[in-house]
Amino acid sequence: MTSSKLYSPGLQEFRHEDTVQQAHTGRPKMDRTLESLRHIIAQVLPHRDPALVFKDLNVVSMLQEFWESKQQQRAAFPSEGVVVYESLPSPGPPFVSYVTLPGGSCFGNFQCCLSRAEARRDAAKVALINSLFNELPSRRITKEFIMESVQEAVASTSGTLDDADDPSTSIGAYHYMLESNMGKTMLEFQELMTIFQLLHWNGSLKALRETKCSRQEVISYYSQYSLDEKMRSHMALDWIMKEKESPGILSQELRMALRELEEARKAGQELRFYKEKKEILSLALTQIYSDPDTSSPSDDQLSLTALCGYH
Repeated sequence: MTSSKLYSPGLQEFRHEDTVQQAHTGRPKMDRTLESLRHIIAQVLPHRDPALVFKDLNVVSMLQEFWESKQQQRAAFPSEGVVVYESLPSPGPPFVSYVTLPGGSCFGNFQCCLSRAEARRDAAKVALINSLFNELPSRRITKEFIMESVQEAVASTSGTLDDADDPSTSIGAYHYMLESNMGKTMLEFQELMTIFQLLHWNGSLKALRETKCSRQEVISYYSQYSLDEKMRSHMALDWIMKEKESPGILSQELRMALRELEEARKAGQELRFYKEKKEILSLALTQIYSDPDTSSPSDDQLSLTALCGYH
C-alpha cells in the first residue's frame, strides 16, 4: 500500500526495466517515518489529530482537504485540481471503487467491501496514506536518490556505472530521466513513467527506436506531455490496427489488463498503468463494434510513430 518501489517497465524497450527500492527497515527508522507523517499531517491538516487521521470514517473529505491544501500552498498539479472517484457497476458486493488524484495517480479499495460507501472510504484511505508518504523527504528525487537508483539499475542489468553518462545506453537514458525530474516527488515522477510504460506496452518505443530517434530525444519529447484523451485515442487506434492483423488480440489483452488491475488493486498498488490499459483497449473495442469500417486509408497514416508524437 505504501511501497516505495518505482516500477518502469516502459523503459524496457531501452533494454532496462528499473525497480527502485528504498527500504524502510528497522524500528528506529520506522519511528522516524511515523513522526514525519505526523508532522506532515500537522502542517497540511492542522486542525486534525494526527493520531486519529486514519481511524476517521470521514477519510474521503480528509483526502479532498489534503489536496486542496497542497494546491493552495504550492500549486501542485495546478491543471488537475479535483480528486475523482469511480465506482464499478455491480448488482451486489463486493464493491470496487477507484480514486484518481490530481496528476493522475490512481488507487482503489484493497479490502472486500460490502457497500459502495465502504469501498469509497477504503480507496480514499489507501490514497491518503500514499499522498502523505509522498510528502516524506525520501520520496523526492535528489542527487542521493539518483545515485542509489542508478547503482541498483546497474546491479540489475549487464550495464556499468560508466553507462550513466552516456544517454545512448539504457542506464544513461534512465539517469537522464531522473536528472530531468530532480526535485519531483514519486507521484509526480510516476505520471511520466506511466506514459513510458504505455508506450512500451503499445509497441511505440520499438517503433521510435526503428526510426533512429535517440533515447534522449524520446524522453525530452514525452516529458512535455501528459496522458490525455488524444493520446488514448491514438493508442486505441493502433490497437484497432493490431486487431486487424491478429483477430482476437484485443479481447485477449483486455482480459489480461482486467486481471492485472484486480491483482494490483488487491495488493494496494498504484493503478494508473493498469487502468489506462483497460480504458484504451475498451475504447478500441467500442470503436470496432460501433464502426466496422474503422480502418480507412487515413488510419494507416496515423500508425504507431504518428500516434506517439507526430514525428
